[in-house]
Amino acid sequence: MKRLIVAVFTLFLLFPTSAFGQTTYTVKSGDSMWKIAMRFQVGISELIKANPQIKNPSMIYPNQKLTIPAISEKNFEAQVVKLVNQERAKAGLKPMTHNWELSRVARYKSMDMRDRGYFSHTSPTYGSPFTMMNNFGIRSSAAGENIAEGQSTPQAVVTSWMNSPGHRANILSTNYTQIGVGYAAGGSGRHYWTQMFIRP
Repeated sequence: MKRLIVAVFTLFLLFPTSAFGQTTYTVKSGDSMWKIAMRFQVGISELIKANPQIKNPSMIYPNQKLTIPAISEKNFEAQVVKLVNQERAKAGLKPMTHNWELSRVARYKSMDMRDRGYFSHTSPTYGSPFTMMNNFGIRSSAAGENIAEGQSTPQAVVTSWMNSPGHRANILSTNYTQIGVGYAAGGSGRHYWTQMFIRP
């Protein structure tokens, strides 16, 4: 079973389990957990969770070894961004910039749908998409979301969205300049997808 749902939010003057691999990073002088998280494009909470040996995350020292979580879903997510921008190019539109922090939020939404067994823009955990983005520190003047369930590949989900007028409108909207994509495997739907769009 494959399902799609679309939402658009325009706001003016407003401000889990993932598959992890690992790599090791040696802390350098001047580093902080936040700087390392930004460098490797992972959430700081994921970085802290991957390093339980660090008793106080605000105090790290040169030559300490940190495990950097490798998020396997990023490959599928990047493919969706590429396919979306190909569709925009066909329509004569500018590409959207991939916002990795927005992808992290979208991934949490997909994981939440999988883990909580629902399929809706309104999350029992995070609320509406805009509330969720705002609570994760994503600020925007306009925002939208596409979700899907059941499509097993990036091409399949983008094709499904493009064949649906509401989802297509979000993908081809000139209101949005940035995109985040979140994918989660498993659960009763087997594949969960979230696209989030913003204009900062």
